[in-house]
Amino acid sequence: MSIYPSQYPPKNPERIQLYTMPTPNGRKASVALEVMGLAYEAHRIDIMAGDQHDEEYVRINPNAKIPTIIDPDGPDGEPIALMESGAILLYLAEKSGRCLPRDARLRWEAIQWLMFQSAGVGPMFGQFGHFFKFARGKTTDAYGEDRYAKETERLLEVLDRRLDGRDYLVGQELSVADIATVPWIDALDFYRGKKRVNFDSYSRVQAWVERCRKVPGFEIGYQVGSA
Repeated sequence: MSIYPSQYPPKNPERIQLYTMPTPNGRKASVALEVMGLAYEAHRIDIMAGDQHDEEYVRINPNAKIPTIIDPDGPDGEPIALMESGAILLYLAEKSGRCLPRDARLRWEAIQWLMFQSAGVGPMFGQFGHFFKFARGKTTDAYGEDRYAKETERLLEVLDRRLDGRDYLVGQELSVADIATVPWIDALDFYRGKKRVNFDSYSRVQAWVERCRKVPGFEIGYQVGSA
């Protein structure tokens, strides 16, 4: 059996196959591929239509989420399928030799801030967006919105302090930590929630987002998987 989902046959099987949609997590992988200069072929997974639950797709991503990649040239020369955006970022960084510092101390700092996004920023911003935009008027009180708005503000404050005197989260160049986090900051626009979490108070975060999005390839990666 081919490793590739039958409904998404690769036109360029020698390239990394990317299965995604331009959500915050989906954009992590597409931005990384663009910024790191890796050849890839993109396939749109329409999560609103439920494509992620197709049996063939679940075969390569048991969690039925996006993004997923298949690298035909895996670590042992054999194809490898990977899910979870954080793991994909680390894999692509090692493969390309980019966006993950070689210095051991800085490398672990980058991994640390990548975990901060994966365990903190992503889940908490997502919950804030759910309660602020999608559950508005569907709950009996404002507890959920208030709880996650407060936590989102706390995380923005952590990032703002970290960026004091820094252009990027780690070192002097864009890293996987920045690639992972910026799309979630931009998700606040989608949720129309910036005012709710006092985003204008975090000037360093604002400048950092603008700086990252000017890195060659970043904006192209943002559009991958669009309709």
